[in-house]
Amino acid sequence: MTVSLEQLRRCHVAVDLGAARTRVYVKGAGLVVDQPSVVAVNTRNGSLIAVGEFAEKMTGRTPDYIRVMRPVSGGTVVDIDMAQRMLRHLLGEKLRRQLRRKPRLRAAACTPHEADPLAQRAAVETLVGLGARRVELVDTLIAGAVGCGLPVEQPTATMIMMCGAATTQVAVLSLGSIVTATRIPIGGEAVDHAVIQHLRHQHELMLPSQSVRPLQLALSGNGLTAQGPTSTEIHGRDVATGLARSVKVDTAAVRDAIHTPLTAVLDGIGRILRECPPDLVADLADRGIMMVGGSALLPGFDQMLRDATGMPVHIAERPDVCAVLGLGEMLEGRVHSMVLDPLTA
Repeated sequence: MTVSLEQLRRCHVAVDLGAARTRVYVKGAGLVVDQPSVVAVNTRNGSLIAVGEFAEKMTGRTPDYIRVMRPVSGGTVVDIDMAQRMLRHLLGEKLRRQLRRKPRLRAAACTPHEADPLAQRAAVETLVGLGARRVELVDTLIAGAVGCGLPVEQPTATMIMMCGAATTQVAVLSLGSIVTATRIPIGGEAVDHAVIQHLRHQHELMLPSQSVRPLQLALSGNGLTAQGPTSTEIHGRDVATGLARSVKVDTAAVRDAIHTPLTAVLDGIGRILRECPPDLVADLADRGIMMVGGSALLPGFDQMLRDATGMPVHIAERPDVCAVLGLGEMLEGRVHSMVLDPLTA
């Protein structure tokens, strides 16, 4: 763990700045913000028009002078000023006044595994700009493991897979630390892109970006497995004529398109298991893999992992908010570290 639990107990607010959604946990109040990490800006005067869900609905539907932006990419803040403005509006004036009353406001933030110093500094500066006097950084993998109830502090192996929008992180944890981990640049956005490209090449159809997720849900039943529906009808724009058109899509072909980017995730899991000590791998054969993150809800993804690894695969009860809830557990003092006192002769 990057910081001690004692330092985290002194924090007042926890922030998870994700590529897809931003979540804020306030000590004593719980989860107060869970909104898309999207802002809409008027390029003529630089004013903020919308944030969160309303800004996300504006994607692809704006005139020239309105630009829809994502100030966070891959768990890293790429536009500090815009991220601060987004957080201010998401928190609201009432909550910001409550936080300003804290004499020395402390904040905790999730950072991706092995985030470079620039990414860590961007996260710190974003929260300092909101009034935080001190910012503690916690690895997203550890926060997610705590949030889904894994026995992180025990001397047994637990494998967690953080399925984000831009990246997938896989790690084996034991005694409160990461034994081995990897970060794969494949996430929910890569799956969406694979579906869009398949429809463009095979059906000459351009699918609106916000229609990809409903199409993936149409595959549910058994999702990525062959027992799902055989076909589904979707609407989009014809590549050649530009007119609206509906086509019947073979879901087996869409499943194949989805499988292609996910093979990199399977390779990452295999690499982790090869680097892990044999004793911990034996634990994992019983405990299996815990999936957290928004993309863990992709229909059939868990079954695909079971078939490829032969290990049990579980999805957390609330996979999309595990990281911020894990930070909240640490802030509230509900997590107790295992004390290893030195032996005396």
